Order: sequence, then structure tokens, then C-alpha cells
Amino acid sequence: MMEWPGFCPCICIAVDAEAYGRKNDRGQSEIQHDLPRLLDRAARGAGLDRSQWQIQRKGDEQLAVRPLDGTEPRLVDDYVRHLAAELRAYNAQRVPEARMRLRAVVHQGPVELADNGFAGSAVVATARLLNARPLYDVLAAHPEADLALLLSDDVFRSTVAGGHTTLSTGDFTRVTVQVKEYGATAWLRVPALGAPAAAPHEPGNAGTGKPADPVSGEPAADRPEPAAAGGAGRGTGISNAYRADRISVTNVAGPVDARGAVFGFGSTGG
Repeated sequence: MMEWPGFCPCICIAVDAEAYGRKNDRGQSEIQHDLPRLLDRAARGAGLDRSQWQIQRKGDEQLAVRPLDGTEPRLVDDYVRHLAAELRAYNAQRVPEARMRLRAVVHQGPVELADNGFAGSAVVATARLLNARPLYDVLAAHPEADLALLLSDDVFRSTVAGGHTTLSTGDFTRVTVQVKEYGATAWLRVPALGAPAAAPHEPGNAGTGKPADPVSGEPAADRPEPAAAGGAGRGTGISNAYRADRISVTNVAGPVDARGAVFGFGSTGG
């Protein structure tokens, strides 16, 4: 296990099991036994060695800390992907009440190994992010999801926005976190959705459900509608509206070689 003197720039990875307190004794015991195994297998799949991480265990929760070493993009990308796959396989064998669903957070900052755990504002911020309302809300809104991930703004900009992962900025949704005295921008992703998680009440995308631009924080622009054929304002473009009085039917008798053909359907004139 890696150790370091004083405060050292570190990456902090925290996970917490959803609805742990609502499980009975056997269910809680299963979570505590299986969570470390899932995390270890995910790390091995990503080519990471958790035996070199400092880990603070707390029932259904773990906080892992290690000095920055250049593998942070792999942690944000590969480790999270393997963890989602491990959870999916684990939960496929269980009734809904026995599933393990995780909130996960990645943050970075100076951390000191103290006599009773970890010291430093980065550790406090990680704990606040793990309790952020958007994480709870997105799991409640998507019961099929096993994992919700929140990246701090620093981690998001240095890995995803920096182009060091296979993920794009469009895979995340900008959210605002306010927990106790802590307030910050963070970036939300639910791997199972294959698309940004909607956060309609967050600044930057209120009422749109669209991911925000990583620099401006404004919602992504709507995709423009195709321009009307023959020029703007002439009303002769393709319309998606159904018009029963303007149906065209083509009857074909016998075999037709349609290789390379393109069939389109629409109505003109509105």
C-alpha cells in the first residue's frame, strides 16, 4: 500500500450503495462482502492495482485515495466502465430488492494520511459530492441503472474535456452541487443510459434536459430543422405532419431490383 508524507496531490474515488439502510441484516452483510470484490475486479479489468490505494472502508461505502500518477483518465474511463459491467452481471442474478446500486464520485486535490483517516479539503469535497442530490435523483429516475457517476469540475476538465479518455463532454450533464457549506459545479453520467442524464432543474439546462456546454455552461443548442426545399418561406419543404388527403401509393407488380435505391416518404405543401 502506497504511503506519502504530508499533503500530496491525490485522486479520490468514493462509492456508496443505494438504500443500504433499508436492507435486512443478511442483505447488509452481502453488500459489505461483495462490494470490495466488485471494486477489485473492476480495477483489475482496467489494469489498475487497488492494493496500492489507501482505502477507508465504512460499511456500504468506500473512499480510495492515491497520489496522482497519470492514470487518472483510465480510472475515469476504464475503471468506471468495468465497474458498471460488474454491477450489471452481479444484479442480473438477483431479485430487484437484492440489487446493488452505487453512487460514485471522482475528485482530486491535496490529501494527507492522518492517524484517523485522511485529512484535507479534497476529502471533505469528495464526501459532499457523494451526497449530492443529482446522484440520488438520477438513480430514482432510472431504476434500471446500476451506477451513477459524478466527476468534480477539476477532474472533468483534466480528463474528459482534455481529450484524454474515450468519453466526450457530451456524455455528461453539468449539475450544481450544494451540500452543507460546499457548493460547486460537477458533471453527471449514468453509464447504462448511453446518453447524458437529464437534470432539468439545474442551472445551464433548466427545462431543457440537454447537456450543457463544458465551457459556457449553457444548454446545447437545438439541432436546426432542415431548410425548406426551394428557399426559405416558400412552404415547399418536407413536413413530418401526417396528411390523409395527400397520400401517394405506388403499386409494383413482379420482382424489383432495388439495390442502391433510396425510398423516401413525406408530403409537400405542409
